[in-house]
Amino acid sequence: MAKDSRIEWTHHTFNPWWGCVRVSPACAHCYAETWAHRLGAKLWGRDAPRRFFNEEHWRHPIKWNKEAERAGERRRVFCASMSDVFEVRAELNSWREKLWPLIEQTPSLDWLLLTKRPQNIQRMTPWGANWPLNVWLGTTAENQKHAELRIPHLLESPARVHFISAEPLLGSLSIKKWKGIDWVIAGGESGHHARPTDPEWIRALRDECDERKIAFHFKQWGHWAPELPHGITPRQKLQLEGPGRSRILYGLGKSAAGRLLDGRTWDQFPA
Repeated sequence: MAKDSRIEWTHHTFNPWWGCVRVSPACAHCYAETWAHRLGAKLWGRDAPRRFFNEEHWRHPIKWNKEAERAGERRRVFCASMSDVFEVRAELNSWREKLWPLIEQTPSLDWLLLTKRPQNIQRMTPWGANWPLNVWLGTTAENQKHAELRIPHLLESPARVHFISAEPLLGSLSIKKWKGIDWVIAGGESGHHARPTDPEWIRALRDECDERKIAFHFKQWGHWAPELPHGITPRQKLQLEGPGRSRILYGLGKSAAGRLLDGRTWDQFPA
């Protein structure tokens, strides 16, 4: 749980529990697993336990909702940054049943439910064809293969907002074939073992969003950046080869690499 989150596209994060299982290439260098390990918690894997929280933890969104009401503003809550709400695991069922009414009781909060398991959404949620208006439903699509597997399941649920997290973007990705996507978050991978993201994958996705009037949010370059800031010495250099072109990426670390894309930030949100 974190009030005033440092994640650029949310105000707060709320975790109904900690722990998960890796399911695709995007999970290879999972920041949540790394963070849990730093705190001495071994919570990843099918046989690992999950970490649960007390009632005080569960009252925080109620407080955030009251603060948003007093301010006359809506606040976004990313649920869950340290787990996946739609993981298949029997002991999680009671905690999911605790989450759904909490979402309904906090109408001034927009709940961002991001999952790599969208095939489980319909049978794990209680709302059928009548979803609360404050749910934004998203899935991770790190490349075209996983977009094809996940996006159709995502769009089966009639949430008010559907979004795609293309972070880390590990391959080219086109979303032209699907209607009903409202928002795309894109970015590169950070950390010591970060895999490079081709800047042209980012630009192509941005241009698709612009063409189709889809909100586009560029979160970060991550470790590898396409430009070398003045006065910065790169830790590494990497040459990317592509059809008819070659380009250099610079290993700078997340902070130095920044989040400028073609000279500006892209912080669009769905209306």
